Amino acid sequence: MTKKIAVIGGGSWGTAIAENLTKNNFNVYLYAKRAEQVNEMIKTGRNKDYFPDYKLSDFIIPTNDLKEAVSNKDIVFISVPTSATREVSRKVKKYISKDAIVVSTAKGIDEDSFLTNSEIISEELANTITVLSGPTHAEEVILDKPTAAVVASKDMESAKVVQKAMSNIRFRAYTNPDIVGVELGGAIKNIIALASGIVAGLGYGDNSIAALITRGLTEISRFGVELGANKATFSGLSGLGDLVVTCTSEHSRNRSFGYKIGQGLSIDEAEREVGQVVEGIKTTRSVILAKKGGKVKTEMPITEEIYEVLFEDKDPLKAVDDLMNREIKTEIS
Repeated sequence: MTKKIAVIGGGSWGTAIAENLTKNNFNVYLYAKRAEQVNEMIKTGRNKDYFPDYKLSDFIIPTNDLKEAVSNKDIVFISVPTSATREVSRKVKKYISKDAIVVSTAKGIDEDSFLTNSEIISEELANTITVLSGPTHAEEVILDKPTAAVVASKDMESAKVVQKAMSNIRFRAYTNPDIVGVELGGAIKNIIALASGIVAGLGYGDNSIAALITRGLTEISRFGVELGANKATFSGLSGLGDLVVTCTSEHSRNRSFGYKIGQGLSIDEAEREVGQVVEGIKTTRSVILAKKGGKVKTEMPITEEIYEVLFEDKDPLKAVDDLMNREIKTEIS
């Protein structure tokens, strides 16, 4: 399978995706906005901002020329934060082939429009859109540690093309037609990961984390089903799989941010120490605004408490107490 591929975004995930694609002997154009970052990659073969100790494959072609990266490509991965998705999609539109498959890889929801990344991209591009999601920490993918993920699309033939391009002996991709569920699972789990980090930062134990993950999955599933997702998706890689890894891993920036909040740091201090985009902050705000605006009616007590901690200066200890002291009820409803 000979495909011309571009990855837009020279961050940790974009770099890891590009490196994974080279395992199938693809030449991959890796676009980064900053010329100094690109020049460093060309000169040293390393993305020193994210993986200073890792030598990138010779099949990766770093560039800060978007036209060079995107023109005449069969598959274009968009690996930028949700806040940059629309701007990048508009720029890509000038150069992308009409038959190119676009792969959205960010996990978030726009805080103003309540659109997922694939919805934002589809407003700007007429191309077929797919979504790559699952328990996929870039720090492990780039080191060839066995990983499984899911490629979702309304067009299953396109999903299979991306699945085949990404799959190798250390990366196994599945397909799923439920693009709504896959994206929502990937986005909302960041809120639960924030909560998990806060609980750990407060010094609570494994019982607390397990309860949070379990009830968080219930919250995510209810939310997704109300918006048209297949409930079964949330038991899969983009649901339970991504939730577990993001709530427990040392690589999780959302959990790390929450941990620092639990230890008493301010929002700004915690963000500075994490040093990368914490998608869960904006996703929390987006979900609560959607609830207040009547777009969703699902009960989401964990999300509501996290919102109050982040945006209304609520004491994290009080948030935990309020969750525990809610009216007792049946587990399954």
